[in-house]
Amino acid sequence: MSSAQRIIVPAALAASQVRHHGAAGRAWVAKLPKLATNFLERWQLRIDGPPAAGAVALVLPVRRADGTPAILKLQPVDEETAGEAAALRAWDGHGAVRLFEHDPATGTMLIERLDRTRSLSSIPDDTRAVRILSELLARLVSVPAPVGMRRLGEIAEQMLDQLPLALSRLPRVEDRLVVRTCATLMAEQLPVTEHQLLHWDLHYDNVLAGQREPWLAIDPKPLAGHPGFELLPALWNRWEELTITGNVARAVRRRFDLMVDILGLDPQPAAAWTLGRVLQNVLWDVQAGASTVDPVLDTIARALFGRAS
Repeated sequence: MSSAQRIIVPAALAASQVRHHGAAGRAWVAKLPKLATNFLERWQLRIDGPPAAGAVALVLPVRRADGTPAILKLQPVDEETAGEAAALRAWDGHGAVRLFEHDPATGTMLIERLDRTRSLSSIPDDTRAVRILSELLARLVSVPAPVGMRRLGEIAEQMLDQLPLALSRLPRVEDRLVVRTCATLMAEQLPVTEHQLLHWDLHYDNVLAGQREPWLAIDPKPLAGHPGFELLPALWNRWEELTITGNVARAVRRRFDLMVDILGLDPQPAAAWTLGRVLQNVLWDVQAGASTVDPVLDTIARALFGRAS
């Protein structure tokens, strides 16, 4: 049986591509088995397990010609994925998964294989998990962004341009106040003077156990900017563990303060950029049809207003 016949695109990936990209997504999914086969042959790989997928990429466990376990990752090239290989190359395995091969034309990558069954979500102690993520993040953002990386300042300006339309679609006064405050505090940080390399999607499930290092980051959506823009995912991950404390706002601030301390950041701009990330998620939600601010985002924003001003 040929490699192409054995490669089955997971239904969840196919559905996600069609939902987000329509006919173009359907066409890309149809080409995946042949594309994967081409790279299996080109890079002398053999399949070493069943395929997996997220919302964007097909992930094939493989072995290289020398027997080294690896991952063949196939994904469309777009704004978010275009810089992934450059970021992994800049990190060179220090805190992030190692890049072995990359094809710029298709975005296909061959990367180090980690343990996808063990993420930071598996750490029982939430404080320890936040600490591990923060220590990893401190290593990642210590690297200057490569030339040509997308800039946080450009994204922030785009968010401010989208603000009036979003506000018009939020009927509740309290929601509009939260969104305006997030935008104002973020805008005070412009222009962005920091050009550190950001992961932009560093949540617990994007930190996996490895053999070369205990924990390594995967799946960056890289940006050049201020590290404060990185903090929000860790604030909402494992939200139920904050709610059971009895004082969610205080628990949010405790996580935020721990991260800022480990990263050595000034709390005020870090909080302002975290609120910018809240704003970004609200804008995405409104574009998807939401007419209220998500309660989790609302709680985080209100908890951090005092830190940002």
